[in-house]
Amino acid sequence: MSKTTKRISQEILDAQDSLERRIRAHLQRGRVQVTLTDNRYTMISVRRVAKERRYEVRLHHMFADADPLITRALARYIADNDADASRVLGDFIDDNSGHVRGRSRRTPTTVIFTAGEHHDLRAIYDDLNARYFENKIDAAITWGARCGRPRRRNSIKMGSYSVEDRLIRIHRSLDREFIPRYFVAWIVFHEMLHQVHDIRVKNGRREFHSKEFMADEAQFEQYDEAKRWERRNLDALLTY
Repeated sequence: MSKTTKRISQEILDAQDSLERRIRAHLQRGRVQVTLTDNRYTMISVRRVAKERRYEVRLHHMFADADPLITRALARYIADNDADASRVLGDFIDDNSGHVRGRSRRTPTTVIFTAGEHHDLRAIYDDLNARYFENKIDAAITWGARCGRPRRRNSIKMGSYSVEDRLIRIHRSLDREFIPRYFVAWIVFHEMLHQVHDIRVKNGRREFHSKEFMADEAQFEQYDEAKRWERRNLDALLTY
């Protein structure tokens, strides 16, 4: 490693340490570990390590010199997924989009939040990636936006995969105590398969779930159990 590379690496480490201290000052509980990135698509990614009361946070380097207003918003967002803090951070990202290499100001950015109140999407995704995909799936994953007042819906899209952004979104309704982890994992597994199977055009229509796709989905270890649980609890799933 050259002296220049060593100096740059130390500068990054110093910036991460400084940002950690400034965010930690606003946290009422838990520890935070910050990694600065140059990701073009994901500006904020949070993983909660509940047993250790620790937050693993990946932040775009635009946050390195953030003022106290932003570091306070980061702390509130990291610990509580606070909606007001999310809006503050969204405005900050929009104002600093010029720092994102290879992206125009019109290109939307994504705030990633994997730690739910009951289920950690990052832990589920990492486990599935290792067990079923030899860690070859390269996608971000996040909970979707919070919904309004609870109500009964006729249908719900529990997960989605954006090919352009390589982003999996999981509906917030799945982050509830009565929903078993294996059911959330089945939904995540389904969305991960979209990176394996191309979207085909059949009879002039796009085919999202081919026979091959469905066959692979059935390889999920608790596939039958997840399907049965869904049938038994559909009404509760639709009330959110």
